[in-house]
Amino acid sequence: MNQLDVPIQTGDGPPVVLLHGFAMRPATYGGLVRLLAERCRVYVPDLFAVPGRWSYPKVLDAFVATVEGLGLERCSLIGHSFGGGIALGFASRWPERVVEIVFSDSLAASREWKLAAEVLHHPVRLLRLATPTAGAAFARTCVDHPRQLVDAAWWGFTSSRENDSEDIAREGIPAHVLWANRDSILARSDGMRFATELNATFSVASGPAGEAYDHDWMFEQPRAFFDHLDALGLKALSS
Repeated sequence: MNQLDVPIQTGDGPPVVLLHGFAMRPATYGGLVRLLAERCRVYVPDLFAVPGRWSYPKVLDAFVATVEGLGLERCSLIGHSFGGGIALGFASRWPERVVEIVFSDSLAASREWKLAAEVLHHPVRLLRLATPTAGAAFARTCVDHPRQLVDAAWWGFTSSRENDSEDIAREGIPAHVLWANRDSILARSDGMRFATELNATFSVASGPAGEAYDHDWMFEQPRAFFDHLDALGLKALSS
């Protein structure tokens, strides 16, 4: 079975797999990876560098094969935005392999995933909303994997994963939803609903003097994101 490319494998300690956002790249998360690698063994697979058509079953199977190929019996998952959908599916189907799971600004259970809709209908407008870091990653992915990007966007917009959330809640997998205090793409109320379905904790990012965190805070403000992760008391960061 095909495996995903994992260009980032670094650090020592409990294994943590980071699943990147829509049209982003593993290298986009370099700042956060460096912080995590001080305590964990961090893996960041590329979710769009797949041959042929992109499909959820295909990528999920490839992710399972990747985890097995890396020799990870159990791991912690961090899913950003779109990547939360892959993390959710994996945890639902193989709960015994998940230590804990964190979703950052992710509508993994939504039928109306706004980011995918924007990509399909207003790609230029979305690019204007993006930070320079996100915009550069988006443009590069559009060039390298255009068909996969469209396929993935359509899946994100049309699919529903409420049953996966129920599976995670029933299995008792420790889950957390982190939300940027000024996310300009996804509504906080949707994140709260998602956390309720998962039986997860829900935390809104807070900073000094009302500092604003947007949808891309995971890689634009990695220290703040790492500190919020640390405050959750994750097993991966406590070992």
